[in-house]
Amino acid sequence: MHEEKVKRLASMKKSAEGGGGNERVEAQHQKGKLTARERIALLLDEGSFVEIDKYVVHRGDDPTVQKFYGDGAVTGFGTVAGRQVFVFAYDFTVLGGSLGEMTSKKITKVMDHAMKVGCPIIGIIDSGGARIQEGVSSLDGYGDIFFRNTMASGVIPQITASIGPCAGGAVYSPAMTDFVVMVENIGQMFVTGPEVVKEVLSQDVSFEELGGARAHGSKSGVAHFVAKNEYDCFDKIKKLLSFLPQNNAEEPPAVETSDDSNRVDPKLINILPENPYQQYDMNEIIKSIVDNGDFFEVHELFAENVLVGFARMGGRTVGIVANQPMYLAGALDINSSNKAARFIRFCDSFNIPIVTLVDTPGYLPGTDQEHNGIIRHGSKLLFAYCEATVPKITCIVGKAYGGAYIAMGSKNLRADINYAWPSAEIAVLGPEAAVTIINRRELKSAPDAPALKKKLAKEYRDKFANPYLAAERGIIDLVIDPMETRPMIIRALEALATKKEARPYKKHGNINL
Repeated sequence: MHEEKVKRLASMKKSAEGGGGNERVEAQHQKGKLTARERIALLLDEGSFVEIDKYVVHRGDDPTVQKFYGDGAVTGFGTVAGRQVFVFAYDFTVLGGSLGEMTSKKITKVMDHAMKVGCPIIGIIDSGGARIQEGVSSLDGYGDIFFRNTMASGVIPQITASIGPCAGGAVYSPAMTDFVVMVENIGQMFVTGPEVVKEVLSQDVSFEELGGARAHGSKSGVAHFVAKNEYDCFDKIKKLLSFLPQNNAEEPPAVETSDDSNRVDPKLINILPENPYQQYDMNEIIKSIVDNGDFFEVHELFAENVLVGFARMGGRTVGIVANQPMYLAGALDINSSNKAARFIRFCDSFNIPIVTLVDTPGYLPGTDQEHNGIIRHGSKLLFAYCEATVPKITCIVGKAYGGAYIAMGSKNLRADINYAWPSAEIAVLGPEAAVTIINRRELKSAPDAPALKKKLAKEYRDKFANPYLAAERGIIDLVIDPMETRPMIIRALEALATKKEARPYKKHGNINL
């Protein structure tokens, strides 16, 4: 009798692990996609996955909706590089990966476990959306997931892998997680699909143009990472996790590094052009000062005038925020303000020190920026820096003009240590703009106005646009030799490692969303 029971279990297990059956699995492979279980196997350490709710089926009585073990999602727990995670993966081979009442219960269960345990939750999206036959029960399920996304925000890392369709209300769960990785030509996210867009707006647009990985990686900013394929996607998630703590009560993992903390780079100053308005790549400076030149950029394709990402300095995780003079001269605009502010708030939530490198001519001017709310969106960056209590170290390498100087981790926003290179230009306006205003009458009557403007701009730059006036007032803590940037930042990080800073009690701040 017991043997029969064991055989029955083996049969149920085989059926559950077969998903929607051989035909549907083959169709999934024909599309160039892996199955839910194959994806989990790629992500987790070999043999570590423990599946739960394997034999759940939907409770509907519609005879047209077949019952499959697992009911459209595979859920459970395992390890990544030996560290505990919980995971759920929609199974497109089972009812198109649609979400019904029991599917949502499976997903919310592992989310609850992750919160109680204090470890990351990773969701793998490949779903046809709400299960129409279950009506409001399906919508109710999404609502439960959204609530848990909100409760987990800032408590445990939440990561989404978008490796298939995700449409309608379902898109809001990935958007509420900390990081979204989308796979090119496979991952798609949109509130309304191309058919609806055509019917309502008479616009012809493909699935990929509307909600593909490139669109969300470069235009909307929904995707933090764009992966070439599923293997690249999971490699990115593993690397991302390596920088992060398990939860907001832990410190990020420290690693041994072969890169000397006292290493100097005499060539660093040569990266900066003699002409302050000439482009250069801030990535070169970042890679020179971090451990082994390893900078894991976030939002690489979105708002490229600001760089954000993770690195290690002295073996410890840091969040890097830096202007990128290669794009819009490093000026701040709506998208870059949003991008940097959200990254700063993530770092602050998870005890990751923030290192800011500054070279910006100011906020981007123009009617498009003003009418679309640069004042409102630009304030988010100020808010994020002010709110953050983790160690904050800023180094001004070039221009730092006007409001953008304040916004980029200035002493006024409670940065802890503020360095500057001798090349730093800290001023209300750039020299050319300043003399145009200050010396308006002289320039108007001068026989050779361009030559006079050039002369006055040089005098202004020598007198005002330098780091020494700020250093005299303690706004800059130290003007440093560029070659010593790495050791100076690491020493500051070590000194601030046990920093504790309180903020006034409040339910929450009212950031200008």
